Amino acid sequence: MMKERLFPRPHENSQEKWSLPLPVLWIGATLILCGIFTLASVPRAEAQGRDANQQNWQYTSILQNVFDFIQKHYVDTVDPKLLYEGAMKGMFNALGDPYSSFLAERDMMDLNETTQGNFGGVGLYISKPERSDGKPAYVEVAAPIEDTPGWRAGINPGDLIIEINSEPTDGLSMDDVLSRLRGEPGGEVKLLIRRNEKLEFPVTLIRALIEVPTTKYAMINDVGYLKLLTFTPRTVDRAKEAIESFKARRYRSLILDLRNNYGGLLQSAVGISDLFLDGGLVVSTKSRIPSENMVFNARSQTPVPKDIPVIVLINRGSASASEIVAGALKDRGRAYLVGEKSFGKGSVQQVYPLDKAGFKITTARYYTPSDVNIDKIGIPPDLEVKFPEFTDADAEQLSALITANRIPGFIETHPNAASAEIAAFAGELAQEYQLDAVLLRRLIRNEQYRTTQAPVYDLEYDVQLQEAIKILQGGAYGALMQTTKTLKVLQEEAVLEELPLAS
Repeated sequence: MMKERLFPRPHENSQEKWSLPLPVLWIGATLILCGIFTLASVPRAEAQGRDANQQNWQYTSILQNVFDFIQKHYVDTVDPKLLYEGAMKGMFNALGDPYSSFLAERDMMDLNETTQGNFGGVGLYISKPERSDGKPAYVEVAAPIEDTPGWRAGINPGDLIIEINSEPTDGLSMDDVLSRLRGEPGGEVKLLIRRNEKLEFPVTLIRALIEVPTTKYAMINDVGYLKLLTFTPRTVDRAKEAIESFKARRYRSLILDLRNNYGGLLQSAVGISDLFLDGGLVVSTKSRIPSENMVFNARSQTPVPKDIPVIVLINRGSASASEIVAGALKDRGRAYLVGEKSFGKGSVQQVYPLDKAGFKITTARYYTPSDVNIDKIGIPPDLEVKFPEFTDADAEQLSALITANRIPGFIETHPNAASAEIAAFAGELAQEYQLDAVLLRRLIRNEQYRTTQAPVYDLEYDVQLQEAIKILQGGAYGALMQTTKTLKVLQEEAVLEELPLAS
């Protein structure tokens, strides 16, 4: 996934045959496997190592010979950089791992810009997954960044970007896609968005300076509401400030909102978990590389007392570092999860610079406290709450509504419309287009937010937040926590359900 946050980490491996600058640990979602070795296995491993080294020498020699042959015999003069980059891309593509890839100079520049915390763009975390079913591999939105052009336009996790400026994205590389989405603030980008299978609609975005935010917080009566937007070096300190504010206002429970938080620093994820856990395991990383096998524990004396009920909100845009936090609090019995299943990214990448280019490669996987990896599986909520969904017939009506430009037209003439005005207009549209009034109110409100800064929370339209408040203030939290299961138990039950019945 592009635009994940990074942090430097020493890399020690005395057996390296070649030297690279210090790697950067790619924070998306990662944990390590513990390797167990016996003395009896060492001689065989050494023998296998000699065989592998012989093969490595053989193949690298062939590559060098072919490289030289092309340079001397191809009909046209070939730029050696072109051959080099093609060979590098081919090697990483052969791994079949969407998170391991060669990073051309433009990719490394994008990473550096993101790491610095601001860049000109539209504010979308995106990926371009490979498809094995023969269908076009369009760009997929992993999550929008709050208060950015993409977020204000109502683009959601899971949406497909079919076209950028009338150019289909299935034939574009990630480098091509990023070069078209990013640029000087003020520039216009036209997208064609596909949602579900039926709904397609155009979106025009104006690039802005994207400053990756960290936290938002507020009180909802006696409930502390803390929204983490990403995991950066500043996130833990900002979260501590929020908790101190909650304490000053005598909060009795806390909601940790990780929806659409697509990750960040592993150290930051551990630090956030540490705010809620009184010692014990947070996450572990496992790899065949001994130096990548690590265990991260929480410290004692947590800032959030054990008697403070905690609910974590997650959705399909919650990934990587977000899943580390959600998995730790769930497995340790410290929080109740509400919302939708998370994205499912449980691998660790490191980034190595190569002059102006570089590469990122998966070096480990991360495991929750109950010792499970959630890669490509995700974390299910304890209570699933979904926003209203629409049918195929609804999609056709929505397309007609978007084409008619009714909602933007309303906001243009009623920029400060209150809830009653929005509800009345939604009622009119519901009758005209046969659509759910709740869905329409959300669309109208989202359009209104395009021209203003988003509020910390929107209790009137956020059904997942409503359910969390209901649980905390209705006295059901304690009983619900008794029914929760660790991720290991849930995965074991899922395996048993798939087994055939004995005859």
